[in-house]
Amino acid sequence: MKRRTMLQLLTAVGVAGALALPAHAQKVTLNVYTALETDQLKAYQEGFNRVHPDIEIRWTRDSTGIITAKLLAEKSNPVADVVMGVAASSMAVFDREGLLQPYAPAGLQRVRAEYRDQANPPKWVGMDVWGAAICYNTVEAQKLGLPKIESWRDLTRPEFRGKVVMPNPASSGTGFFDVTAWLQIFGEQAGWEYMDRLHDNIAVYTHSGSKPCRMAGAGEFPVGISFEYRANATRESGAPIEVVYPSEGLGWDLEAAGIVSGTKKLEAARKLLDWAISDDAMQLYAKNFAVVAVPGFASRLTHVPADYEQRLVNNDFAWMAANRDAILAEWQKRYATKSEPK
Repeated sequence: MKRRTMLQLLTAVGVAGALALPAHAQKVTLNVYTALETDQLKAYQEGFNRVHPDIEIRWTRDSTGIITAKLLAEKSNPVADVVMGVAASSMAVFDREGLLQPYAPAGLQRVRAEYRDQANPPKWVGMDVWGAAICYNTVEAQKLGLPKIESWRDLTRPEFRGKVVMPNPASSGTGFFDVTAWLQIFGEQAGWEYMDRLHDNIAVYTHSGSKPCRMAGAGEFPVGISFEYRANATRESGAPIEVVYPSEGLGWDLEAAGIVSGTKKLEAARKLLDWAISDDAMQLYAKNFAVVAVPGFASRLTHVPADYEQRLVNNDFAWMAANRDAILAEWQKRYATKSEPK
């Protein structure tokens, strides 16, 4: 037998050492763009890593409008591998721009047809519904002698001048589904007329859909136009708010997930999409939202009515995507002077 040289021994040790590297050194990192609430991310990531401990998620988190603009700006050189927890109306925009990779996740047939892309295979799949709610600080309302709120039109009453905050639709998905819902509920001309009257009563347009409810809960303003997850959580925390679901109907959107076209981590991205519509994921979503994409997992949230899903307006995501730029341009022209500084 030939005597092994020192170089051969070192080479052998090096190969063995590489094979013996701890599992964490072999992890794949997925860049995931999201508009999910910060207080939801940990549970979702832990749920995914219980199944796929070898895949690390690196979140880039911001409001829906900011994430949408960021992905569009990076179209020629994408940074994200997956978009998760971003509005279906934005997913429709990404699809129009060729930014999404078709993929049918495992168990797709379980997802309700109205809560996923209709293409085969789909470009995106739904996770859960989030929809409009008003956070009304009853303590402040009593101090100021403000009337009860039951409808969107109630917010245009003169008693509410300077006492309402809502999200800016250019940065907030919540703000965008409010505006598009009013245009669909009242019609285009009457919808803009409604927003003109509402604008008279707006104190500030925030960049986040959560912030108006937080502000109302803290008593900074008596009325915050927000969404049901944040309203329910704020009320559960003990804030003196009433959660109001206006009688004309509720704007809403669908938190959805899709793979960014051209990702070099396609296998890992597909695993995240598989998990995103799994039973485990739906159980986690149901802790936060009254309506999830797979039937049978919805839970009864304390401050969300049992008929919540029936109160949602009949959304047209394709119309929302096709008219997004024009609607936002018109909104900015009319109302941007009251927007919160960036």
